[in-house]
Amino acid sequence: MYFGLRKFFTLLIVCAAGALLLLLSLQWSPLRAETAEAPVTPKSRAEITYSFASVVKKAQPAVVNVFASRVERMPSNPFMDDPIFRRFFGEGGSGGGRETSQSLGSGVIVDASGLVVTNHHVIEGMTDVKVSLADKREIPAQILLRDARTDLAVLKLKEGGNFPTMDLGDSDALEVGDLTLAIGNPFGVGQTVTQGIVSALSRTHVGISDYGFFIQTDAAINPGNSGGPLVDMNARVVGINTAIFSKSGGSIGIGFAIPVNMVKTVLATAKGGGKLVKRPWLGASLQAITQEIAEGLGLDRPAGALLTDVQLKGPADEAGLKRGDVILSVDNQVVDDPEAVGYRLAMKPLDGQASLTVLRGGKKIPVSIKLVSAPENPPRDQIKLKGQTPFAGATIINISPAVIDEMSVQGATAGVIISEVEEGSIAQQFNLQRGDIVLAVNEQKIASTRDLEKATQARAYYWKITLVRGGQVFTTVVGG
Repeated sequence: MYFGLRKFFTLLIVCAAGALLLLLSLQWSPLRAETAEAPVTPKSRAEITYSFASVVKKAQPAVVNVFASRVERMPSNPFMDDPIFRRFFGEGGSGGGRETSQSLGSGVIVDASGLVVTNHHVIEGMTDVKVSLADKREIPAQILLRDARTDLAVLKLKEGGNFPTMDLGDSDALEVGDLTLAIGNPFGVGQTVTQGIVSALSRTHVGISDYGFFIQTDAAINPGNSGGPLVDMNARVVGINTAIFSKSGGSIGIGFAIPVNMVKTVLATAKGGGKLVKRPWLGASLQAITQEIAEGLGLDRPAGALLTDVQLKGPADEAGLKRGDVILSVDNQVVDDPEAVGYRLAMKPLDGQASLTVLRGGKKIPVSIKLVSAPENPPRDQIKLKGQTPFAGATIINISPAVIDEMSVQGATAGVIISEVEEGSIAQQFNLQRGDIVLAVNEQKIASTRDLEKATQARAYYWKITLVRGGQVFTTVVGG
């Protein structure tokens, strides 16, 4: 009897639960049908897959390949200058053959008349330049301007007109995370597009140019991309791709581009017919702020640029800046280090003014500074040295505030500066370098380029040379 009742109640509970479930199913199924989203059929390719094709189609026609070359005569054997030596050994051993050097890069047309922006290192030392357009035309180009300080160059196509162009954007408007495209000719395989984001802004201490202030991107940049544009989603140039960080020579996702706002200043000089970009001169030496310096100055973080020296009668001196001041901003743009100060000032037009925020004695004060170029006094009096001396093939110039600023040589007060060393020259063989300051030759002090020219005209059994390199003075003796 007991077991019979238990089975009866169990059966009753199961039936009740089943009825309840059926009721709930009937009650809620219409609601589900009403709230369920109906499947959407894609109406276009853009709805099927997101694509950068429209940006590329607009930007790509203005991207070019740059082919640069030079033919140089190889150094001849100095013994063949002797007629007696030639009599016994013939003319065939005189050397003096020819060798062709070539360089490959990318560029972008920024003016319908045929102005092309590329990297300086793509055409450095080159004499012949050809540009290959996206439509396969090859056109010779003239080098209008070389600016080693920014690693930029401007070319002018010699034939045709009404070329496709790309608009210049605003690199100051970029934000980390913005999408970008890199277009160029990596490894010479042909025009290629890669995509990435802005990984960082205001990258300094990269060691690429005097104005170390770069856009970092993970868009793949490889050898051959140099000079090509970094493009935003409006098909505008926001940077010129210039270098990669790599241990293998290929892209590992760390590329650097020169901000387009810097490109605009170089382009303006080229359009005005200038060969040398003149920039505002601060007239002061700057040092980065370390954590220890920041704590001593009462700063909450190590940012800004510390003035370590102020040149008499320079713009900084006339504005009232003093040694120990810290520049925190330029025209309301925060600066974290000396490179940022140099970049912000370099983008300003001459003959105007810039507003600085300066920390002095724990207080922030506004300072207005005149934007003038550094004076070239004395004149540089450029001379390329010849003959059979350790300086043969070196180009020298006199020291002036303009030269010191141009070549980023601080503290140079005497001697002459080597501004260029010819490839394959005797000077290069003796390891003379651009930026070396020559103080004395064979105990004779050198005060001007004419002094050094005169000192190297006489034959000598040995050469005792006193140089300044990297702020260090040393003397070396080499055979004559």
